[in-house]
Amino acid sequence: MIQVEDLTKFYSDLCAVDHINLEIPKGEIMGLLGPNGAGKTTTLRMLTGYFQPTSGSIRIKDCAVDEQPVMVKGLIGYLPESAPLYPGMLVYDYLLYIANIRGLRDQARQGRIADLVERCGLQGIMHKTIGELSKGLKQRVGLAHAMMSDPEILILDEPTSGLDPNQIVEIRDIIRAIGREKTVILSTHILSEAEATCDRIVIIHEGRIVADDRTANLKHSAGDTRQINLCLQNAEAEDVRRRLGALEGIADVTTRAQAGDGRQDVTLVCRSSQDVRASIYAAVKATDWILLEFVQHTRDLESIFRELTKEN
Repeated sequence: MIQVEDLTKFYSDLCAVDHINLEIPKGEIMGLLGPNGAGKTTTLRMLTGYFQPTSGSIRIKDCAVDEQPVMVKGLIGYLPESAPLYPGMLVYDYLLYIANIRGLRDQARQGRIADLVERCGLQGIMHKTIGELSKGLKQRVGLAHAMMSDPEILILDEPTSGLDPNQIVEIRDIIRAIGREKTVILSTHILSEAEATCDRIVIIHEGRIVADDRTANLKHSAGDTRQINLCLQNAEAEDVRRRLGALEGIADVTTRAQAGDGRQDVTLVCRSSQDVRASIYAAVKATDWILLEFVQHTRDLESIFRELTKEN
């Protein structure tokens, strides 16, 4: 459906997107995640043809975006982060205006508006002005706008930004329903939203892809790695690293001495399907170390995101 090869975008000397490669099949909901400034919006704007890439290529249904921009844009519905709505217009008048722009006429136009009102939950607000709506309702009107021409691809930039928890759930349900029929690409920096909505997650940092996998696979890989924190007294750092690092299932041992009281804070990274806590306790018990703290943390998608997008 969509093929992206070596996509790169510079703003003067700043590289906003750095040689991105993606293949997005038909019928997939893909989440583009990353911190603010990672290059998400720039990537989406190049996919829509709004920005020209510095280098690289984008093909949608075997059409090159730079060679057949009008045809490609006819396949795409786009909702930017701030929905471009006219606050003084009634919701009905606005949707009618968009339908006319999209070339819909007579019964087809009225039928499409009625379908979008039902799908986006706009009943009861059709004769209100857009300016008096809540942000959640404005996002729904923006979704109806993006879907007016029944596009095959829907691109949403931060669709839940600034919404309250109830509005987020409502927009999420609408997106999942749309995803049963269309290819959906959405950007966000909220991991829980991507996890709840998307079939696939792509994490981007400083313009580069640092992770790309099915949501279920990322969740599975996150669960395979655990972290155990110990606080030990009467323990030498080198001895701790040697003894605990030799245990099966321990991938890494780091120590940090607390100032003045002879304690060592120890972090163990465990990559094993087995519970290694018993062997850690036995190793500590065989010494004269005093165990003051023993806490296990299961690594989750949020921790993976932080690790992949932290500075340096």
